[in-house]
Amino acid sequence: MEKERIVTEAKKVFEDVVEDFHSLDYIKSHFEVWRRDYAECYREAFIGLCLPKLFNPLVRLQLMTWNPLEVECENFEYMLWFESLLFYGFDEQTALQKGDGDNGLLPSIVEKVILSKLTVLVEQVWDPLSRSQTALLVEFLHRLRKGYPTVLHGDNKYTQELLKTIVLRTRRTLDEDIFLPLYPKSVLDNKNSGAYLFYQRQFWSCVKLLGNILMWDGILSLSCLKDLALDSTLNRYILSALQTTDVGEDNVQKCQKVVECLPVPWFSGLKGQRTLPQLEPLCRYLAHVANSLHRSSLGVSDLERRAARDLIREAVKMLVHMKALDHIISVAAEQGIKDIKQLLEI
Repeated sequence: MEKERIVTEAKKVFEDVVEDFHSLDYIKSHFEVWRRDYAECYREAFIGLCLPKLFNPLVRLQLMTWNPLEVECENFEYMLWFESLLFYGFDEQTALQKGDGDNGLLPSIVEKVILSKLTVLVEQVWDPLSRSQTALLVEFLHRLRKGYPTVLHGDNKYTQELLKTIVLRTRRTLDEDIFLPLYPKSVLDNKNSGAYLFYQRQFWSCVKLLGNILMWDGILSLSCLKDLALDSTLNRYILSALQTTDVGEDNVQKCQKVVECLPVPWFSGLKGQRTLPQLEPLCRYLAHVANSLHRSSLGVSDLERRAARDLIREAVKMLVHMKALDHIISVAAEQGIKDIKQLLEI
């Protein structure tokens, strides 16, 4: 395999290097002696600023096959290079100095090596449609932000580049990999046709991507996340597809899956009767669904009427979840209901 060949070749990189400099531990030991025996000279040479650049190639070599998008990926904090550098410059007999440049050695390597490698993996390996890869990546970044707050923040250029790459890679998937055919309703009437099955597969792929995008809540900015998830995915693809099909149980269930993806905190601070502006199209569609089901239930059997009422109640629950009180009032008025609470009890 190509991966095994690369690993084998990587082991040969330092074959022609003299023993004193053929590993990170050996190189590190020379600087530790310098720091201990000639501390003033060490400080004047600003070695603390040079060490990250010196150790970076050696660390990258050990991270050759490291990939946090894989379930079995080793925690980099348990790798040999991390353990070797963790206590660099630490002396039990001497208190740590606040201005000591060596204190930032590991954060600097995490910044320049880990984040840089992660950016490349996001651009070239990560599949935004993969729920497992996205979950692993999001979980890793949350841990990284907690463990290295001085590195993973909005003002850090390496963090900015990583987040920019995440957004661009997601947009590329939206533009190149997502396709929802808008078939005439008559074509989709045949549930066994190739067109219907293809439409369903593409629709659920789009809903899956929506859920994956919303995993980035708390990492990407709220405005960016709403643009990717709501404007570019929900309104551009999902809602357009729903509007080309007949109103029924299938559409209500699809809307439920969409609403389940939406982060609950988005609605906790809303005031008044309106939902988020980007969710207005979905709320209008749900109001249309509720009213269409009500009209279709007139003059049918009791069994069909009860089924329609159940679907109307589910549609209204989704409007309640999104704090779309204005649309709930509209549905109640359309159906001649004075107390909107009755909509949840019908």
